[in-house]
Amino acid sequence: MKSNFREVQSEAALGDAALASAETRVDGVGIALGITGAVLFSMKAVLVKMAYGVVPDLPAVTLMVLRMGLSFPVYVAILLIARRAGEGRIGWRETSAAMLAGMLAYYVCTFLDFQGLKHITAQLERLLLFTYPAFVVIFGALFFGGRITKGGLASVALAYSGLAVVFVGGDITQSDNLWLGVGLVLLCAALFALFQLIAKGFVDRIGARVFTCLAMIGAATALMVHFLIASGGPSGMIEALRLPRELWAIAVVLALFCTLVPSFFINMAIGRIGAQLVAILGMVGPLATIIAAIVVLGEPFGLWDAVGTLITLSGIALYTRLGQKKPNKANPRQT
Repeated sequence: MKSNFREVQSEAALGDAALASAETRVDGVGIALGITGAVLFSMKAVLVKMAYGVVPDLPAVTLMVLRMGLSFPVYVAILLIARRAGEGRIGWRETSAAMLAGMLAYYVCTFLDFQGLKHITAQLERLLLFTYPAFVVIFGALFFGGRITKGGLASVALAYSGLAVVFVGGDITQSDNLWLGVGLVLLCAALFALFQLIAKGFVDRIGARVFTCLAMIGAATALMVHFLIASGGPSGMIEALRLPRELWAIAVVLALFCTLVPSFFINMAIGRIGAQLVAILGMVGPLATIIAAIVVLGEPFGLWDAVGTLITLSGIALYTRLGQKKPNKANPRQT
């Protein structure tokens, strides 16, 4: 009996060890997915700057069409698969609202961002975009019944004090149209924060996968109408897409590795390790942009740029940490 009991204990211990090992592997995969997704997303700014280097007068809408056109069919396919599986069964009114929200984030915001990148460095663009949680705090309090806490105010103030350091003494602000670029990117960050607040309700009702696909389809529709008008019709569209092979190569990488792949990686990471930890891991994005911009684009980066960036990232980290303490009843895995 004792021998049998010991065998059962041993098997139980091995089972517990295997389970713990599996959980560790899952966490490791989730962390790897989160970091990889954040890095790939952050490379967008560098690739856009490279595209403008190939064709300096390239319209932002043309580059957006290349990016969306190459990734759009995949999102349509995923939506059809999700609908066939019974996900996100909603009426035309909610479908239209989700598509309109997508137009705000992936058409209007992207257009502002791409236009802003014509005037400022990739490093400064990523740093400015990364302050969008400040707008989440403000808009949440003004329009969505949220409240501004002392910790939230402190984290926002810390983030923007870092930007102030960069503007006063940094090298990455070298630009002939600095304030135009900064204004466009900050407006992009503000509108994206508004989108995130709007999107939460949709995600709760129809799921992240269906909502993302509907949002992308809405954005692509608005983008194609814009491109059609700007190019003067179908023949003009064909002419506008006669671009150097090097630019097409950049567009393929932008669509696949800076849009499609990271969007799935981030969703998979959220499923494994929770949204809060994914948000914290996202802080590697600006750092990756800085390294790539220095190595690939030859952008400057001095001591005060480093100090200001560190302060800004600390402010965002504080904001994320404070948000992490709030319980999430909808998803107990997000801790």
